[in-house]
Amino acid sequence: MNSEHQLVTILQDKNLPQKHRIIAQKVKGNQRISFDEGVYLFEHCDLPFVGVLANYIREKRHGNSTYFNRNFHIEPTNLCVYDCKFCSYSVLIKERSEGWEYTLEDMLNIVKKYDDEPVTEAHIVGGVLPQYDMAFYQKLFLEIKKHRPDLHIKALTPVEYHYIFKKAKVDYATGMKLMKEAGLGSMPGGGAEIFHPEIREQIAKDKCNADQWLQIHEEWHKLGMRSNATMLYGHIERFWHRVDHLERLRDLQDKTGGFQTFIPLKFRNQDNQMSNVPESTVVEDLRNYAISRIYLDNFDHIKAYWAMISRNTAQLSLNFGVDDIDGTLDDTTKIYAMAGAEEQHPAMSTKDLVKLIKEVGRKPVERDTLYHVVTDYENVVFEDEIKPKYYALPVLN
Repeated sequence: MNSEHQLVTILQDKNLPQKHRIIAQKVKGNQRISFDEGVYLFEHCDLPFVGVLANYIREKRHGNSTYFNRNFHIEPTNLCVYDCKFCSYSVLIKERSEGWEYTLEDMLNIVKKYDDEPVTEAHIVGGVLPQYDMAFYQKLFLEIKKHRPDLHIKALTPVEYHYIFKKAKVDYATGMKLMKEAGLGSMPGGGAEIFHPEIREQIAKDKCNADQWLQIHEEWHKLGMRSNATMLYGHIERFWHRVDHLERLRDLQDKTGGFQTFIPLKFRNQDNQMSNVPESTVVEDLRNYAISRIYLDNFDHIKAYWAMISRNTAQLSLNFGVDDIDGTLDDTTKIYAMAGAEEQHPAMSTKDLVKLIKEVGRKPVERDTLYHVVTDYENVVFEDEIKPKYYALPVLN
């Protein structure tokens, strides 16, 4: 049964509660749901119901296509001037001996490691320190583009830019323009956490607030550039805080159209100041993906980081609104592992990712950062796989 038939079957159920029916009809009619309806989905709707709605939207937009890219991470430092309660990754400057601080040369050497690899993206994000200032990152971006002009630089969150621009005494618009001129291609979505001050003050009070986070993205969008957005869920927030967060993202997207992907980030409780807070269940993770897909009607893509939630949950998520599972990573990120993610050494080959996606009946599509198709792997057979005898398939060398 395809996703449209599943939705029709739900609407034909005479026992379906009226509020469920109204939301389902809105989804079928491509109508926007309200804030109160978003809260209702979280508080009263089970996984099968939201899953059908989210999968209907996902397949209407993308069919069976599931996107991934070939990327690697550069994490300049795990030292940070901020003290976020949920963070298992960074350590305060007073504990400097427990951290790392890459030089510009160190980072360029990481880039050069991939000179003979068909990677398309360098994802750069880390802690906030005074020496990683605007001049540093301008030089880094320029040097990367000089060495490998085709490599897309997706780098730094508003948390980092807010600090950098304040230190350099430039406004957000000027700062983002200078970053673009240095070679920045897009912005990742980190640092959003939960926007509402009631929660943000408790878990991340030192760093940029919601308005500042959104304003930096808006200035980037005004330059005709794209970015991603995230939400850290499953800790001390209530459901309406999540909807408030989604609402603010949806409002900015209405205004700029600059967001391309939303990534829900599961709170992990290992080795941080919120270790007493239990983690969300897989069912709640999938519900959150699904409701995010339903609510963010103006976002093209919903992404699940396989390295954070496990490969199996990532596969499940593809039936709950998710159409992107990020990239190959090649064991270059420590952020997820240090927070207690199942993947302690997150690396997957292109073949692994293609297999993961095909195993659940989806079509693997390699994309670049801006979602241009690089390779459609639907009919690609790798050299060491058994090739069907009844028709010829292209072979990836």
